[in-house]
Amino acid sequence: MDFKTSSEEIKTGVYLLQDGNQEPFSVRLHLAKDILTIQEQDVICVSGEPFYSSERTVTIRRQTIGGFGLSIKGGAEHNIPVVISKISKEQKAELSGLLFIGDGILQINGINVRSYRHEEVVQVLRNAGEEVTLTVSFLKKTPAFLKLPLCEDCTCVPSDQSSGTSSPLCDSGLHLNYHPNNTDTLSCSSWPTSPGLRWEKRWVDLRLIPLLHSRLSQYVPGSDVCRQNAFQVIAVDGVCSGVIQCPTAEDCLDWLQAIATNISALTKHNVKKINRNFPVNQQIIYMGWVDEKEQDSVQDRMYTPKFLALRGSSLFKFSAPPVTTWDWTRAEKSYTVYEIMCKILKDSDLLDQRKHCFSLQTENGEDMFFSVELDSELMIWEKAFQMATFLEVERIQCKTYACIMESHLMGLTIDFGMGFVCFDAASKAVLWRYKFSQLKGSSDDGKSKIKFLFQNQDTKLIEAKELEFSNLFAVLHCIHSFFAAKVACLDPLFVGSQGAAATAVASAASAVTCTAPMGKMKFST
Repeated sequence: MDFKTSSEEIKTGVYLLQDGNQEPFSVRLHLAKDILTIQEQDVICVSGEPFYSSERTVTIRRQTIGGFGLSIKGGAEHNIPVVISKISKEQKAELSGLLFIGDGILQINGINVRSYRHEEVVQVLRNAGEEVTLTVSFLKKTPAFLKLPLCEDCTCVPSDQSSGTSSPLCDSGLHLNYHPNNTDTLSCSSWPTSPGLRWEKRWVDLRLIPLLHSRLSQYVPGSDVCRQNAFQVIAVDGVCSGVIQCPTAEDCLDWLQAIATNISALTKHNVKKINRNFPVNQQIIYMGWVDEKEQDSVQDRMYTPKFLALRGSSLFKFSAPPVTTWDWTRAEKSYTVYEIMCKILKDSDLLDQRKHCFSLQTENGEDMFFSVELDSELMIWEKAFQMATFLEVERIQCKTYACIMESHLMGLTIDFGMGFVCFDAASKAVLWRYKFSQLKGSSDDGKSKIKFLFQNQDTKLIEAKELEFSNLFAVLHCIHSFFAAKVACLDPLFVGSQGAAATAVASAASAVTCTAPMGKMKFST
């Protein structure tokens, strides 16, 4: 797919980008349905020879009035380059069409000034004679304090002319651009055509982030420290946008939600295509990135990105999204969906500063903790897990576990239609059965034993049944799943929102986002 030509722009804006250890610099973001484009300012040749040089050599003559028509900032003493900070309108620097605000001065008349102090560069320019040859290069990542214009219709503020000296961090070289009638006409709004080459400062593509299977992150990698009004986007191939800094929390949240919405839409479309190749009982219900809290984390790595997928009867955990059919056999872990328990964590349950968290308890009793970036992503996950559990319980209808009661080997069947059925493993004779509605409570020892309290329909007395299992948590979670599915069947909103999902599971992925939440079952463990 040609991401550049197939995308329709949805959102755009100019922000600061922190890329590695470099100084923050201005970039322009373009959000389309399937791609995030990050652009930086660069100087490109728009006419003349069809080549681009990162360095340009420009010769200009000094005017009798107005000098060269430029001002500079910076210097080696501040560990920053000397940069053209202002260009006077209709004077030699501007009329050349080859010099721009943001150009770093590399050489003056063949003298390498990259390591010169500010005043040394001023002296070289002052003594350059009537004609000066500058070798310059446009600095894309000019330090923020230089306050270079972000767009071509900006207005530059003239220097203070009350003093013959100035700070290297302020515009300097008034003798280079001073004109008594031109003190307030500094501008970078137009670049006149000159014979031969013509250069312009434009926004050019710096990075393209395809959004399918991309992930968002507001947090410092591996930690629970949330960046203030900043985020980054990481593509499936590992290409990172860098940290995008927004002016306000509202603006940051707006971008996060817009990008997350596009990623979700692309994921749904991709799932729909993939499901064509899977049988009805192996359809994908959910796919998405989460951050997993490390069980034995080192100090600088508390969280690790993981990719979760709900497909058929299983929850898969990957280190990267599955692309081929073979990838599904290479998951880090897989769990039977009706034998695990999901809990959305309230604020009082959170383990650290991470928000939007949920926990999963496996059939072995292992607790796993995950976080997502937005509340909307948490809701999508919750509804998807509920839907996957409901569809699988409805499909299998019953599940039997081996157990021991009063030193005898038994079997306990959890049946969606009949309830609980206990039978002798050898003779298959049914010893007792109870409906789901007859279960009034339960307790377990956290190891192997469960005591069920059932109400006899005739006598209304409570009858206790204690069973011992080798897989206690799997049994508890399975019972919870069957109860939750039973409650969901009684919820007209849930049943109505499914439509044909029970008979055509292929449509379940699209039903997830419009499904009403399941009713909560009161089940004591």
